[in-house]
Amino acid sequence: MAARGDDDQRREALLDRPSFVRSALGTLGTNVGVAVLSFVSVLITARSLGAVGRGEIALLTTVAFLTAQVASFGVQQSNANLAARHPARSPALAGTSIAIALVAGALAALVLGGLASVVPDLRGGALPSLFALALASVPMLILQVYLQQLVIAQYGFLWSNGAWLLTPLVNVVVNGVLALTGALTVGLALSSWIAGQLLTTIVLAVAVARTLGGYGRPSAALAREVLTFGVKAHLGRVMLVGNYRVDQWILGAIAGPRQLGLYSVAVAWSEALFFLPTALTMVQRPDLARDSHEQAGPRAAAVFRLTAAVTLVSAVGMIVLAPFLCVTIFGEPFRGSVDMLRVLALGAIGVAALKLLGNALTAQRKPMLETAAIGSAFAATLALDFLLIPDHGGIGAAIASTVAYSFGGVAVSAIFLRALGGRMRDLLPRRDELAALGRRLARR
Repeated sequence: MAARGDDDQRREALLDRPSFVRSALGTLGTNVGVAVLSFVSVLITARSLGAVGRGEIALLTTVAFLTAQVASFGVQQSNANLAARHPARSPALAGTSIAIALVAGALAALVLGGLASVVPDLRGGALPSLFALALASVPMLILQVYLQQLVIAQYGFLWSNGAWLLTPLVNVVVNGVLALTGALTVGLALSSWIAGQLLTTIVLAVAVARTLGGYGRPSAALAREVLTFGVKAHLGRVMLVGNYRVDQWILGAIAGPRQLGLYSVAVAWSEALFFLPTALTMVQRPDLARDSHEQAGPRAAAVFRLTAAVTLVSAVGMIVLAPFLCVTIFGEPFRGSVDMLRVLALGAIGVAALKLLGNALTAQRKPMLETAAIGSAFAATLALDFLLIPDHGGIGAAIASTVAYSFGGVAVSAIFLRALGGRMRDLLPRRDELAALGRRLARR
């Protein structure tokens, strides 16, 4: 009976499934909105607090974000697959997710706090009180990503997109007011970021209660199930996030907050190139989790082809505009960010491959294959960071990231084609598809 109920709910979800293009455009638009607001927040803090203050904020938020990712144990990946394939289990998944987030987050914060007390360099010069405040947000950040995947699994893009906008919106409003009054500090900026993340989590919690049947009783058996699959996908996801963030932690600890402040501006601009693959990864996941292998491979390859073409054009534009983006907008003290941004832009297609093709592998219940591809990129990131950052600072971190992204993109492409079928030319952009996409977007 339970299986039949799941099948009925799955069919209902497919009947109610929104247009892929509409969902992708809405999520991409939200991503752009988040980026614009985040950029304004970065601009406010950079101009008010300088490169050193901006670097301290970047370090503290990076520590909280990375710790939450490490301590999530991949439960969000289990939620994405199980809730899509078995909608009736969503309430039980939600209740169990709360319990896991509280336990895992508290343990992670205590462990890292203890390590930082023994090795103060882990704080990168940040005040102990602010470091502790950042760690206190970890359980909430873990729960946020768990709930987000439950909502997205049932095509709840309006809820997830709305929640996604809240953190940068709060940051802009609060930091802007504080900057105008001359009261902005690193501590207040961090508190603003945490408050925005808390508001995002609350909205997602309401979405689960209103659209997915609420919260069931936590289940030890279900916890084992989601952790068993999640751990397999977890290492790869942690390393993928690490590819984006661990270099900032290492750079701050080795080269100091000024170099990190310059690099954080370059990273903030370069991440605009990730908007499209990030949005499409989210929108595709419910479909890929429901697809057969024969359906998932061509679907993911077609989306990657279009994404690669758009990303290539965007990267060239960013390289040309780098002086304007870094110096004209942020000011002469950030001229050192120009070359860092140009180097980071070169790795954008590799990131798109890691996101889209890796996502397809995990959605098709092959998480260890994604982990293998991402692991190769992460190993390259760590090795090159420690090799290049001591002598070259931020530009060394940029070179390390770009080489690692590109290497990982090649690796995940080869693994994807072997696992789900296809040839390398299936991943190359096609002129007729680009023309058709242009006409479709023009009509919309």
